[in-house]
Amino acid sequence: MKGLTGDIILKTGTRIDFKLDIMQLTPRGLIKGGEWRVSSGINISYHDNINSGNPFGNKTLVVTSLKESPFLMDKENPTPDELYEGFCIDLTKELARIVGFNFRIELVPDGNYGSPNTQGEWDGMVREIIDRRADLAIAPLTITYLREQVIDFTKPFLNLGISILFKVPRKEKPGLFSFLNPLAIEIWLYVIGAYLIVSFTIFTLARFSPYEWYNPHPCNPDTDVVENTFNLSNSLWFTVGTLMQQGSDINPRAVSTRLVGGIWWFFTLIIISSYTANLAAFLTVERMVSPIESAEDLAKQTEIEYGTRVSSSTLSFFKDSNIDTYKRMFAFMKERPNAITDSYAEGIAKVKRGNYAFFMENLMIDYQVQRNCDLMQVGGTLDSKGYGIGLPMNSPYRDKLSMAILELQEAGKIQMLYNKWWKDTGTCIREDTKESKANALGVENVGGIFVVLLVGLALAVIVAFIEFIYKSRQNAYEDKESLCSEMARELRFAVRCSGASKRPRNKMYRGKCRDCKEGKPHTSQTHHIQEVGPESPNGIVQLRPAKKSPSSVPSSTRSVTVRYETEFRPDGTSHQKRDFNGDYQHVDCSDNEV
Repeated sequence: MKGLTGDIILKTGTRIDFKLDIMQLTPRGLIKGGEWRVSSGINISYHDNINSGNPFGNKTLVVTSLKESPFLMDKENPTPDELYEGFCIDLTKELARIVGFNFRIELVPDGNYGSPNTQGEWDGMVREIIDRRADLAIAPLTITYLREQVIDFTKPFLNLGISILFKVPRKEKPGLFSFLNPLAIEIWLYVIGAYLIVSFTIFTLARFSPYEWYNPHPCNPDTDVVENTFNLSNSLWFTVGTLMQQGSDINPRAVSTRLVGGIWWFFTLIIISSYTANLAAFLTVERMVSPIESAEDLAKQTEIEYGTRVSSSTLSFFKDSNIDTYKRMFAFMKERPNAITDSYAEGIAKVKRGNYAFFMENLMIDYQVQRNCDLMQVGGTLDSKGYGIGLPMNSPYRDKLSMAILELQEAGKIQMLYNKWWKDTGTCIREDTKESKANALGVENVGGIFVVLLVGLALAVIVAFIEFIYKSRQNAYEDKESLCSEMARELRFAVRCSGASKRPRNKMYRGKCRDCKEGKPHTSQTHHIQEVGPESPNGIVQLRPAKKSPSSVPSSTRSVTVRYETEFRPDGTSHQKRDFNGDYQHVDCSDNEV
């Protein structure tokens, strides 16, 4: 039956299962100073002796807590005096040893930490402390602004922050085009752009520099035509050949073009070396592709649900936040009642099922990922806060307990307890992802080589301009023209769209014969000879003179202008008899040179 002192239960004439509050008279009036139970007897929990050195005396304090691994768990082999184990149990024992008190653990009835409802009424452990049904709240109880308004806290014994618990994504094996992964997509685009720029630069400088124009017939130094090897197709071939580390059958002659080639070779050396070094990692390491990397990624999508525990500081963080991202996330969780769980165990179970992210303190996440290899922490922490011991307002125990916590932290005892319950009991051995993960090389890794390439190209342009001015000055002096007119003529030829690879040696004798250059009248002694038919039995190629004709030579013959006699020998060499104004010169040269 109900009575003024609570439920009245009689057994064989004796009342059982009831308690009496012991009131203590203080200057502030009557307050609860302890209680008496049938089962445990008297327990004095409060004395108004603030001025005394030890406010605890020889008391047994009531400590409220809740079951949350690894802070408080059922003991495997319980005894009547020790039913629970965990980090909070060891911490309470250390505090009791330092300040001197006895304690008794009582679980909070509703299993909540403590948060206010719409009417401002608190629940959980905070309610137990407010109503003085408990003297201390030792649990993963976060120090928040709202809780500080109704209860006191000691200094934090553990620091933490909110993070994301997510299921480990599947591992992705190298694909068919994994050879492209060592370099980021922008680097591939930059390499293609650098290839085109260098090819065009060496083509332009080769036409611009006079030292790239050479006599294609060394045995005929009096020819009026010079050639340039670096036409557009050869420039592209030279660049791609060196990029593929295969070399090229053409090489630059001028200082400016050689400078471009040297810078390009250095560029390809660094790019190919970086690519080769990073390729092995991408072809051997199985990469994990996670759909989310941060809270912002969760806020931008709706396929993956996310939530947190009811009546927790994490939920209050999203509810009271002024950041737009966290406001949207709280609205998302509020619209989906299933996103908010009644306990951390329920949230962890939903994460294991997949397609769900759970917000909780990183200390609890660390404990879970040490024991569940299919779970992981995503991103960093969203905030910074701490766990503290809750006490009634103006409790005389606060300062003594805070000093004891500082003593334990400086002695490294709390870190030892953390290692004991988090690290040492972990069963999941994880690989060091920082060492095994292969990342594509980006601009921040190889961007410097592009700067070196641009500087080299700029230097080559300057050298080509100096070569151009120097040679133009020599030609202007020989042709008895001004430097500006000579430079303008050469520049017009260099930038001509047709891009011819042959040109006259100089301006004055363009299209004229050697006799004209020497001031002699043009005679009919200059002939064309044509190579006709196969070699004769004695190995001498039969040549016949032919007068210069405006008609084109058939494609099956080869026409050359000669001013000397040539004897082709069977051993592949030849003998030339040159006519220099009546003086004859005999020269031996190979067939290729002829």
